[in-house]
Amino acid sequence: CRWIFGEIFTMKINYQKKLDRLIAYHQSKGEVPTLLLHSCCAPCSSYCIEYLSNYFKITVLYFNPNIGEKSEYLKRRDEQKKLISKMKTKYEVKFIDGDYNPQDFYDAVQGFENEPERGKRCAICFALRLNYTGKVAEQIGADYFATTLTLSPLKNAHLINEIGKNIKCKSQYLCTDFKKKEGYKRSIELSKEFELYRQNYCGCIFSKRNRK
Repeated sequence: CRWIFGEIFTMKINYQKKLDRLIAYHQSKGEVPTLLLHSCCAPCSSYCIEYLSNYFKITVLYFNPNIGEKSEYLKRRDEQKKLISKMKTKYEVKFIDGDYNPQDFYDAVQGFENEPERGKRCAICFALRLNYTGKVAEQIGADYFATTLTLSPLKNAHLINEIGKNIKCKSQYLCTDFKKKEGYKRSIELSKEFELYRQNYCGCIFSKRNRK
């Protein structure tokens, strides 16, 4: 797996329309493809699972070595498992707990510790998590892999999708922009419905420092 790191210029691509066309194609064939969905947290995954589980057989991968505190990591992981156990979906949703080694994140972003939020450090973090997701998707034979990261209004969906598209593996990266169709608003509603813990920072110590 590889990714291209550099400046990503702004492009107006309607990823939701592309996803709609892909879903329509599989439905016309009577197919229900498999999807490995990387989840950053339960609240963000809530809308993504509700929406995508009507068209895909989903396995949720919780892989977030950027979360610095183990107690925080475990709390978010357990919220993810709780959500999956309580949500009623058309197709069964499975769960994989990824490797947790924060040192992988620190090694990857070394030299970029003082980057601002949404800067190069975040791009490296996205690539770290998406590369791992691509490898797992290939291992389990998933047709597609995707990430819930594009739901957040604070994250650049185009950047995330460009990184994902350049990961080389047998599973195909699924471009998304879950903010469309009021996805973020729906995730807030679902978080309240399932009483999910909603964190106020991405998880890394640098984000937490900036919040303070």
